[in-house]
Amino acid sequence: MNDAQLKATLKAGKVGKFKVDTGLYFRVTEQQSAFWILRYTINGKRREITLGRYGKPPEGLPLSEAKLKAIQTRASIKEGVDPIAEKKRNKLPHFNTVNDVAKDWLSECERHLKNPQIPARVYRKDISPYIGELAVDKVNSRDILQIIRAINKSGRPSIANDALNYCKQLFNHALKLDLLANNPAAPFTEKDAGGTEKSRDRALSLDEIKTVFEVFESHTDIMTRENYLALVLLLVLGVRKGELIAAKWSEFNFQEMIWALPEERTKTGAKINIPLPDTLKPIFQELMVRANGSEHVFPSRRASKRRKYISDDTLNHALAKMFGQKVDSKKQPLPNILGEHGIEHFVVHDLRRTCRSLLAQNGVPSHVAERCLNHKVKGVEGIYDRYDYLEERRDALSSIAKSIFTLLNKENLLIQRKYF
Repeated sequence: MNDAQLKATLKAGKVGKFKVDTGLYFRVTEQQSAFWILRYTINGKRREITLGRYGKPPEGLPLSEAKLKAIQTRASIKEGVDPIAEKKRNKLPHFNTVNDVAKDWLSECERHLKNPQIPARVYRKDISPYIGELAVDKVNSRDILQIIRAINKSGRPSIANDALNYCKQLFNHALKLDLLANNPAAPFTEKDAGGTEKSRDRALSLDEIKTVFEVFESHTDIMTRENYLALVLLLVLGVRKGELIAAKWSEFNFQEMIWALPEERTKTGAKINIPLPDTLKPIFQELMVRANGSEHVFPSRRASKRRKYISDDTLNHALAKMFGQKVDSKKQPLPNILGEHGIEHFVVHDLRRTCRSLLAQNGVPSHVAERCLNHKVKGVEGIYDRYDYLEERRDALSSIAKSIFTLLNKENLLIQRKYF
């Protein structure tokens, strides 16, 4: 059949399949639409596949293009490729760039990791800016080296190790998807990234705590009030940063002064009732006012659909600024304000270690102190000792609060009006 005959057949409204070439048929439907059908046999089975709609390109296929596509498809069939099976296969997502693969990998992380936001944050901040838009099979070892060197240069060796580990996982995922033959991150070790990490032992002395918070109070342009109060709570309660910043008001009972931290938000996966010293009540009163009706104690300061509480980096950035590790709006280095006051560098998590040290200084028994930090007790003791030590922990944390409030400017911690 030639093109004129095809048009005549369609115009006449003849419903059916009409042979045009070897295995190629012109199919007319009852709705007066026309399609190209290819019949073929593979592995002893007779099959047929629709090649496209009849018509002018780009929406349709004219006769000449239909014949060409039929020839190409038959050639693939001769090589043992079933076009119907391949069509089903092509329903899998297409992965063109590293960002495409990362999206799939991070969705897997959400399935099996307790804190999938950690690799997501490292990828978004430190990996994607360098290779995210590259074709996944074009990334080489030099690209990985650039990433870990840039992170090291910024003074974050532990993040360099994390980024390298996540790059290995990401490109192993690409290998599983049959997008690569080799993992470009595989040749590197911790030695190439941030080096072997040493356990931190930084804890602040009482004198340092006094100085640090006095400096915070005199630099509210950098250390905002909400950040200041958050750091006080981390120091007194010894909780993890992530547990505090995601806290909801519904978790608190201010009549009994207990914070019921749910298991899904603890590192250990075990829920815990945290006794709140009475001296902290004014801080929570102020935070409730500042939350302005939000369900979160530390609501996001910018409108965000992704999360309703402050970023994981908010407190880290504020403290880093105080140590001169960030730049101002004009890209000029900030002064090392805390360093100028004789304070050795520390990070937010060191406040948790400081709390543990203060508990020891105040004579709190080790098993009570460990329970205050919601650490898992190892060995037989951890299996059999199920007592919660709630009142003992209340006394222990109250002693910490008393020590801290004695050091700090009470007027800066207290407000007079009662809200609950």
